[in-house]
Amino acid sequence: MTASKYFIYLQKEIHTVVAATTDDEGLPVTCAIDVMDADEDGLYFLTAKGKGFYDRLKKDGYMALTGMKGEDTLSCVAVSARGKVCELGEAQIPRLFEKNSYMNEIYPTENSRRALTVFKLYDGSGEWFDLSKKPIERVSFTFGKAKICEEGYFITKSCIGCRACESVCPQACIDFTTTPAAIVQAHCLRCGNCKSVCPHNAVIRRG
Repeated sequence: MTASKYFIYLQKEIHTVVAATTDDEGLPVTCAIDVMDADEDGLYFLTAKGKGFYDRLKKDGYMALTGMKGEDTLSCVAVSARGKVCELGEAQIPRLFEKNSYMNEIYPTENSRRALTVFKLYDGSGEWFDLSKKPIERVSFTFGKAKICEEGYFITKSCIGCRACESVCPQACIDFTTTPAAIVQAHCLRCGNCKSVCPHNAVIRRG
């Protein structure tokens, strides 16, 4: 899936997410927001200008969010994204209210909607994480002008194929058909067990 498809899933299937910003002391602050719309460029959401969340968005210009869907941990799909944010103002409020009609119950009049403004999350990276599959499925993606950066554990040329890491990998996602061995990133939990037991220090972490 492309980033836009992950975003549409986030908007339509999850919708309510936990967003993270930082306060004046650099400490994390979370709040729940609704993803009102999505396209190939990013995510759109509303907030009131009188909220602390609004102040933190304006101060930092950056946020992260995670949404989850599933009846329990082993049926859970999670989508995370982080990136820059910009204020788009009031012009798109009618469109977002039309797509999210329940907002009319919360802000029923034109006057009450004056408190609201629209933000867009753009130029960032994200991750799809599906625990309902065996082995697990993990996909990283970028959107906007953000560059792809490799994250996770990787096996270097120092590997001699001793397979010391085989028994400690919870998802059995290390391919030993070649030397050096290779970690199948789409199924890796990034637990670090392979790095901790490698007798040749052949495993490195990026990101």
